[in-house]
Amino acid sequence: MKNTKLTSVKVLEHLYTRFKIDTVDKNMTLQKLTNRCINLYLSDTSFRNKLESHDDLIVSGSNL
Repeated sequence: MKNTKLTSVKVLEHLYTRFKIDTVDKNMTLQKLTNRCINLYLSDTSFRNKLESHDDLIVSGSNL
């Protein structure tokens, strides 16, 4: 764990609940998902564009 950075992020509760339910019998964790998404965001232009144009989330106090 030498090359890791501990951080704190706020996640929408309904999305996190769905994620936990959908991954209960899979080998996917929030940490794996986060690291893979960051990697794809940095290395795949189409993935980056898709994320940057995604606006289906409910606006709250955080920068969604």
